[in-house]
Amino acid sequence: MPEDNGGLLRRDAHPTARPTSWADDHVGVTGIFAIGRTAPSSLCGSNGQRLWLEEWGYPAIGVYFADTPSAGHDMIALDYRTCRATGDPCVVHVDQELGYAITQLADTFQNFIAGLVEERSFHD
Repeated sequence: MPEDNGGLLRRDAHPTARPTSWADDHVGVTGIFAIGRTAPSSLCGSNGQRLWLEEWGYPAIGVYFADTPSAGHDMIALDYRTCRATGDPCVVHVDQELGYAITQLADTFQNFIAGLVEERSFHD
C-alpha cells in the first residue's frame, strides 16, 4: 500500500449522524493536509493549523488535518479533548457556520479513512 503525504481524495465525503451546514447526512472532504511547513496547505504552512486557530477562530481541540469544499467554513480535526485508552483521538467535523458545532465522524483516524465514500453516492 503506497503512503502519501496529504492530497486530494477520490472518496470525498463522510456520513454524519446529524445534519451540518453542508448536508443532512454527510460532510464533504476535499483533501488531507501534508505534514510539514513548506507547502501552503501543509499542517504548519501558511494555510494550516495556525490560520484556523488564530484567524478563523476555530476551537483549540486538536489538529485540523482535512479541508472541505466550503473553503474554511467547516473543517475536519483530530479531537484530543478525550482520547481512547490507546491514546487515539476521535475525528470530528467542526462547523463554523453553526457556531463551531462539533460532530464526531469516527472514533479513530483509521475508521475515518475507512468510512470515506464518494459524495455522489448521496445524490439521487
